[in-house]
Formats: sequence, C-alpha cells, structure tokens
Amino acid sequence: MDSLHVIDSWPVDTAAAAVVRADGSLAGSHGPTDHRFPLASVTKPLVAYAALVAVEEGAIELDEPAGPEGSTVRHLLAHTSGLGFDEHRVMAAPGTRRLYSNAGFEVLGDHLTKATDIPLAAYVRDAVFTPLGMTATTLDGSPAKDATSTAADLARFAGELLVPRLLADETHAEATSVAWAGLKGVLPGYGHMNPNDWGLGFEIRDGKAPHWTGASSSPRTYGHFGQSGTFLWVDPEAATAAGSGAACVALADKAFGDWATQVWPPFTDGVLAELAAGA
Repeated sequence: MDSLHVIDSWPVDTAAAAVVRADGSLAGSHGPTDHRFPLASVTKPLVAYAALVAVEEGAIELDEPAGPEGSTVRHLLAHTSGLGFDEHRVMAAPGTRRLYSNAGFEVLGDHLTKATDIPLAAYVRDAVFTPLGMTATTLDGSPAKDATSTAADLARFAGELLVPRLLADETHAEATSVAWAGLKGVLPGYGHMNPNDWGLGFEIRDGKAPHWTGASSSPRTYGHFGQSGTFLWVDPEAATAAGSGAACVALADKAFGDWATQVWPPFTDGVLAELAAGA
C-alpha cells in the first residue's frame, strides 16, 4: 500500500506499519515489521483481551468485585473504577467518571493472577500471544504499559479483532462498545473529552476531536495509542473493495508528542482513502 510509505517521512529513526483487511488478511506493510518496539499503553488491549478470555473460561466474571469498594472487573477494564492515573488512590466512586488509570490495569492484572493462579505474563502469553502466533511479543512488567511487540505481531492481533476466534462474537461486541456511555474524562495527550467513551480495554472514537485517528475514521473506530509512539485502530465501517472493516498498526521509536498529533491523523486518512479506492 502506497499510503504506508508516508512513515518514511516521520521524524523518527525507525517506524513500521501494517494494514489488515476485514477478513483478517494482510493488505500491506512497510518498514521493519519484525523490529520489536515498546508498546506503552497499547499493552492494555492485549491484557484486556486476555482478561476477556478468562471470563469466557469461567476464571473470572466481568461483574465480580475487583479494585476499590464497589468496583468490578468491568469497571477496571473501562477506566471507571475511580482509581487515579498512576496511583492506587480512589478519586471517584465507581462508574461516575472516566479516569484513565494505569493503576486500574495493575489491579486488574493482580486480580487475574490470583483468580487463575498463573503469573500474568504467562496467562497473557498462553491466552492471546501463542494462539495468534505472536511469537515476538512479550509482557515484562506492568499490564498497563510494559509489553514489547512488532508490527507483524500486532497485525495478527488486529486480524483477531476483525475476525474473532479467541472470543465469542457477543463478548467481542461488548468489549468494543461503549461502557457507561456519556462519562466525561481526559484522553491522555488530547485533553478533556465530553463524553470520553471507552469500551472494555479499547478506546471508542465516537465524536472526539481532536483525536489520534483520522478525520474520515468512523465513530465506531476503536483501539489504543501508546506514549512510546505506537497505535492500533480498528474501523468496522472502513470502506474497502472487499466490504466494510479494516485495521492499522503503526510503531515508532519516538515518544508521543506534537509530531504524532500532526502526522497520525493524515496518515490514517491516507490509509482509509487507499482502501476505499480498492487496495
């Protein structure tokens, strides 16, 4: 895909990108797709997916208590537990505010470990990485931010998001739909959003502006970006020659900043335009 070559002009030393079609197949890639990058917060969707696998296995339940009093697994996944950003301190009652929380995902990781009696990194590996063939992906540290992966591996995960086989369709749909609609909150790097809609581990684009996806991205677009210069989005309504739906991953070795807010949206618009034209 010609649109992917734009990453060569990004102000970074190394970047790689890939696009996945609605059927989960690779539409194109560019750059060193086997280069391993720190994912930062793109770690969260991977851990969330493992937690959802645990729900389907019966190891945990979405509405069982976890975290602060009144909070559940569902609250932790949707950033509505009330925990602060990077501190294990309650800032609000569960379900009342969208407080993006690394601490909440760390509590989720501890809860999953206790429930399964399996170290978190091993559980995520066995539940998600291994069955999807993500052999270059590891979790070493916080479930909020410490995974490392490649564009090739994340494209495999994107394929799973487009054509789920590790989760039931109903679970996938719930995870990628808004939980606690209408809650206000801060989208890191972009400021206050009203509403700041989120699913279970996935940010939902809806009408947010400004945003890290494109002007032509549909409101149903979901995914995550990371402060290490990484993103993954899935647009179920992206128009392509083969029908609706596509995903894109891009990884770079420069921390998120003004450069990313300037180049990511037009890059996404270029990808979507090429897909609509028949890529």
